[in-house]
Amino acid sequence: MATESDEVDRIVGSWTTQRPDLDFSPLEVLSRVDRLSRHLDRARREAFRRSDLEPWEWDVLSALRRSGEPYQLSPKQLLQQTLVSSGTMTNRIDRLVGRRLVRREADPADGRSVHVILTDEGRTRVDAAITRLVDAEALLLQRLSRGDRDRLAALLRKLSLGFDT
Repeated sequence: MATESDEVDRIVGSWTTQRPDLDFSPLEVLSRVDRLSRHLDRARREAFRRSDLEPWEWDVLSALRRSGEPYQLSPKQLLQQTLVSSGTMTNRIDRLVGRRLVRREADPADGRSVHVILTDEGRTRVDAAITRLVDAEALLLQRLSRGDRDRLAALLRKLSLGFDT
């Protein structure tokens, strides 16, 4: 049975002809991951655009939404989840407050601290965006069976654990 070829197969084949002394198996995996990442990035940006959100807004709003009711986190907790600098986070919160997607409230237990709270409008937007995102990502994976998806997820998890430590 002949297998289908993609652009990575053609690239690796050409390199193998030119440099038969090298093992190109890493390119067979990671060049595909890179190409798929580009498709995923486009699909995500479109899902967010349709919900009138920028990707950075999605990062903050989704962290708040995932936290569960009352959908609030401290700026420090948001920093930990979004991996940006404190200055960047302050700017992002300011902009989200300006768009009425979040609000700041003083922490009743510590008047020096604040909570960032998802507004009803922010929740509506992030819920619409996650629905669109899941639908878009399902389309990207439609050629894989559920079993294939599970195996791929397990392999990618195994690979990513080496970077997350």
